[in-house]
Amino acid sequence: MENIKVANENFDWAAFESESGLYPQSKEEIAAQYDNTMSNIAVGETVDGTVTEINKREVIVNIGYKSEGVIAASEFRYDSELKVGDTVEVYVESVEDKGGQLILSHKKARQLKSWDRVNEALEKDEIIKGYVKCRTKGGMIVDVFGIEAFLPGSQIDVKPIRDYDVYVDKTMEFKVVKINQEFRNVVVSHKALIEAELEAQKQVIMSKLEKGQILEGTVKNITTYGVFIDLGGVDGLIHITDLSWGRVNHPEEVVALDQKLNVVILDFDDNKKRIALGLKQLTPHPWESLDAELKVGDRVKGKVVVMADYGAFVEIATGVEGLIHVSEMSWSQHLRSAQDFMKVGDEVEAVVLTLDRDERKMSLGIKQLTADPWENIETKYPVGTKCTAKVRNFTNFGVFVEIEEGIDGLIHISDLSWTKKVKHPNEFTSVGANIEVVVLEIDKENRRLSLGHKQLEENPWNAIEQQYAVESVHTGTVAEVNDKGAIITLAENVEGFAPAKQIVKEDGTTLKAGETAEFKVIDFSKATKRITLSHSRLFEEARRAEAAAEKAERKAAADATKSSVKKIQQSVEKTTLGDIAGLAELKAQMEKK
Repeated sequence: MENIKVANENFDWAAFESESGLYPQSKEEIAAQYDNTMSNIAVGETVDGTVTEINKREVIVNIGYKSEGVIAASEFRYDSELKVGDTVEVYVESVEDKGGQLILSHKKARQLKSWDRVNEALEKDEIIKGYVKCRTKGGMIVDVFGIEAFLPGSQIDVKPIRDYDVYVDKTMEFKVVKINQEFRNVVVSHKALIEAELEAQKQVIMSKLEKGQILEGTVKNITTYGVFIDLGGVDGLIHITDLSWGRVNHPEEVVALDQKLNVVILDFDDNKKRIALGLKQLTPHPWESLDAELKVGDRVKGKVVVMADYGAFVEIATGVEGLIHVSEMSWSQHLRSAQDFMKVGDEVEAVVLTLDRDERKMSLGIKQLTADPWENIETKYPVGTKCTAKVRNFTNFGVFVEIEEGIDGLIHISDLSWTKKVKHPNEFTSVGANIEVVVLEIDKENRRLSLGHKQLEENPWNAIEQQYAVESVHTGTVAEVNDKGAIITLAENVEGFAPAKQIVKEDGTTLKAGETAEFKVIDFSKATKRITLSHSRLFEEARRAEAAAEKAERKAAADATKSSVKKIQQSVEKTTLGDIAGLAELKAQMEKK
């Protein structure tokens, strides 16, 4: 085996391993002297340090210790202006980790003093910096002194914010506006920083405002009722009615966000700082440029812009509208809604009925585009005309029907049937049903037709009068019973009336609805179309006839007996007298002798 040579064969390995003789002083003494040159720090202590190096991942801080501390760069996100040489607060987490590294935390150092700093900032109305970490419901989360504070959406800026995301990962200045010590909640505002400056600007702008003044502004916010315009530090409102001379359903139809436009000052209030602006006032009123030749009777075309039950507003030119009342939409007299004829957006043609340029009002009609159906009513539907009509509605006294659009008529309840007693028209027909009618009378001035239904047939009462003569007997069915009596159905469409005392049966009970019995006609009136009946009369007359026959029989027997007695008496009287006469004669003879 080859011998290994060394540089110093006389080197004292034992002394080296025991560290004796290497230094003039012992190792412990040298370490103690070195420690005296370092800062006295302890774990858990908060100290100031100097930034010596910054990179993407770490920030190196010198706190005067034997090694420099390392802090994650994310702990300084709130301070985008951090640079080498800055003094920062740090918290000593570990003097020496496994790798011999000094571990520091800037975040914990800030947290230890955060509540004192936050309260101090609130008390002194101090402007502080914070790092916007993320979005949350209703606003943003901001890192302030290591505390997560809430920034409401309304406190981000003086104008409404549409995109919160543009503020994430940004460092901004804030003011602490509210602290809840119990729940350790902090609310900050960026808007508060600029409100004071804006207030000063508003005072300057308000002092220069004049009615009628035209200014340039920017659309700041759009609502359903109007548009807010930024006039350069002060806001004004254009009400929806002042956006355009025409109808505007929503301001978005006229303007867009961030659009620059000229507006005119209509009014303003120094105390409440309200400014009313107008946009349409910068252009002439459309009525002023309306065709001077337009007159009543002319036809115009337009677009339906607003609907109501009573009519429709039609725009014939931008800002020029006319009203078509529902009564001018059809010749029909039936009450209907305007929505039955048209809807918003429809293009319609109409006739000018009235025109007032001073009041800027116009009324239109569309039924005038067709001929009035009543103009030639006498020739189209002369008296006696038979036609089919549609039932529209009822009243207690009759039925209203429509022969055609715009031509209505009335069938009086008495003209529905020759024979049937109609208490209400709904017993005879129904709404929407067709019914045959004949024209009885024309009232052109009042647009009324008198119609009949029963007149389509011959009056059956001539034949009924012969069939149901007084004293005639017929079979009938009780249709209805009331306090006064009963309605008796004799045949199809033929009814009679029996008074209450005339529907008593032979056994003393009263006829009921649905019962069939014999009835005697005791009265007939062709004029009133009334047949009076009696059931009781039938057996009452039979009783009277039987009694009369019995009486006559008794009388005949009595008369026969009386005649016999008379004969006997006459016979007795003759014998007696004869005897008396003989005796008298005999007496006379004797006296003579």
